[in-house]
Amino acid sequence: MILEVAPLQIRAGQSAKFELAFAHAQQIIEAMPGYLSHSLQRCIERDNEYILLVEWDTLAAHEIGFRGSPQYQQWKALLHHFYEPMPRVSHYAAVPFAETLTSTR
Repeated sequence: MILEVAPLQIRAGQSAKFELAFAHAQQIIEAMPGYLSHSLQRCIERDNEYILLVEWDTLAAHEIGFRGSPQYQQWKALLHHFYEPMPRVSHYAAVPFAETLTSTR
């Protein structure tokens, strides 16, 4: 599993419109081959900052499959005009020995 991490800065005063557009855009990404799950989190301290976390089967599922698809053009049309600046997306893989264990504390 690969975790895509995208810190998003939304243009001032556009957060509500962004969230509405994202509600539609998430249907696009959910239908893509290799997609596993996603979460959009809004910053508590700064209401124009978000973080998008997307789990993919493989890096290629995101970088080639999604970004190379016609659906990605729809995603861009719905969301990219809200970003200032464009996000720098990173990808992460779990460190096997650092998995969180359930604690009884």
